[in-house]
Parts: sequence; C-alpha cells; structure tokens
Amino acid sequence: MSGKKIAIVTGASSGMGREMVYLLADHFAALEEIWVIARRKDRLEELVGKVPVSLRILPFDLSDEEDLCMLSGLLKQEQPNVKILVNGAGYGKTGAAGTIPGSLSTGMVRLNDEALVAVTEMVLPYISGNSRIIQFASAAAFMPQPGFAVYAASKSFVLSYSRALAAELKKREIYVTAVCPGPVETEFFGIALDGGKLAPIKKLTMADPKRVVKKALLDSMKGKRISVYGPWMKAFYVLCRIVPHEILMGFINW
Repeated sequence: MSGKKIAIVTGASSGMGREMVYLLADHFAALEEIWVIARRKDRLEELVGKVPVSLRILPFDLSDEEDLCMLSGLLKQEQPNVKILVNGAGYGKTGAAGTIPGSLSTGMVRLNDEALVAVTEMVLPYISGNSRIIQFASAAAFMPQPGFAVYAASKSFVLSYSRALAAELKKREIYVTAVCPGPVETEFFGIALDGGKLAPIKKLTMADPKRVVKKALLDSMKGKRISVYGPWMKAFYVLCRIVPHEILMGFINW
C-alpha cells in the first residue's frame, strides 16, 4: 500500500484510548498521522500539540450509522495505509437485569460489539502486512458476571471475535491482540457505578492506565493474542479456565 501510514484510535478522548494515542505517537516515528475518534470533540482537540504526530480529529459517535458511513467515506477518499487500529470505544453499566434503562443495555452492545466489528471490518482492506489490531476487551470477558451481565457478555464477544480474527489474519501478517485488564483507574467506573460504591476487591486490583496500555502495546508487538495486565488478573484468568463458572458466579453473588 502506498497511502499515508496512519494509526486509528477509537475512544481516544479519555482513559486507555487517550493513553494509547500518547504511546503510539512517542514510539512509532513512521506514523504520518493518527486518526483520533470519539464523540467529545473538545477532548480530542486537547490532544493537539501534545504529541509529535499530526492528528486528524474525528468527533464521531460510532453507535450512529451516519457517523460510521462518514468514517467509511473518509477511508475510501484517503486510501490510507493503516498500520495500527485500536478499538478503544466502549462503556459499561452495573446493575441487575431490569434495573438498567434498556437504552443503556442495548447501547453497550451497540458500541462495545457492533461498532467494534463495523470499524474493524471497515478498516481491514486498508491494513497492510506486519500491522496490528488492538481490541479493548476486559477481564470481565473471562466469565459471566451477575450484576454486570451485559457488559461482561459484550466483552466476552470482543475476546472471542478477536481470537478468531487473529487466526484468520495470521497469513496476512496482521496481528490481533485482545486487551483484558481488570479495573483501571479511568472515568469508566464513574459512569458504570453512577454514584455507587466500588467493590473492595476492585479497589485492591485497580491498575494504572498507562501501565496497562504499555503492556498491551508490547504484547501486540510480540504477536500475543491476549494481553492480561498484573498478577491479580492473570490469576483470575487461570481461575476462570479451571473452576466451573457456576461456582465462581455463586461466590460473586455471595
């Protein structure tokens, strides 16, 4: 591909998406531009001048079909050579089934899953060999989680989709990594809990977003298909693979 070498980062206005923009800009001198995507234009514009790479500000809501069409049109117009795609857009909401407004529950699936698939498959024709796709999943993907059911299920989808995609794209030398952190110190829990209290175990295992993103990028460069940060979440990952989920869900309810 002869187009401009770029990275695309969704969910770039805050949290791990924002940290990924900083990291990519600092470590990949070959990138000519980073397309930063999120709904909040003002937050995206704050990135300008803070990184040594040209940014293209794209204030898109990826759960909106019209905005997805605009991104598709821009790709067709620019014909870029996408070296790194980071799907970081998403949100979560805690609460038992029936207690969360339906629009928020279906919105999680629309943004966390449908938009992620739409963006990934839209960008795929523009990704060259020896490139990376980094998908933000979650440690919540490792098992069903009562009280966090829709979010956990949506991230389980991301993990499964990413693993299959990694196998499919291996021959094209496109490496796919699903990032599965536990609790990360971002705006996420302010939205997810909506004034509720954070569980003590989540406070104990809370991670620094910069460290999570740094490991995610390092694992991606190594060609790893799953990136799990920290000993607590690595232990949780193993636990979820060897202990029946019914037992673990019973413990969560208790």
